[in-house]
Amino acid sequence: MPKEEFKREVEKHLTDQETEPWEIIYFKVYKSQLPVIEQALETATLMLGSDKSRGYCLEMISADFLAGANLETGDTKPLRLALDLLFGLLSPVAQREFLESVATTS
Repeated sequence: MPKEEFKREVEKHLTDQETEPWEIIYFKVYKSQLPVIEQALETATLMLGSDKSRGYCLEMISADFLAGANLETGDTKPLRLALDLLFGLLSPVAQREFLESVATTS
């Protein structure tokens, strides 16, 4: 069994949660950009819940950006992806309320 797969299996056994492969990404940002990036991550953390990782928050920020940016081209796939991700964060009660409100406006 490859080393990475073994690590995932051990983590799955210890935490009782499935994990996916991950990678550390490095990129250069200027000191002047850090306050904006930190504020965006903090805001996303508040919106998504403090138990979410910074990587997950960055993914949600990116999905939201792509959804808005692609509306001009008519490609609704990124918007749908962002909506699906956000819908999944709602409680079951909130999901039902949302679906009911969508059904009444259609």
